[in-house]
Amino acid sequence: MKKIFFLWLFLCSILLAKADFSEMSTEELIALIGYVDQSKEERFYQELDKRVGQMSEEQKALYEDDKKRRDHAKN
Repeated sequence: MKKIFFLWLFLCSILLAKADFSEMSTEELIALIGYVDQSKEERFYQELDKRVGQMSEEQKALYEDDKKRRDHAKN
């Protein structure tokens, strides 16, 4: 299981390098929460905001938790 996680993380980092978030699946974007470079965060979260209506309940919960954490960190 750890090998799969690290492989997934490696693949996401490769995808993140090109930073075309619109080309990524919602699952990939959710997996990248917390790992996005600060210079690319705005585009990343804009793409996630567009996809909220298509997310499963589990994905929405992860996204909302992250959003609360970010809002709390800003204040």
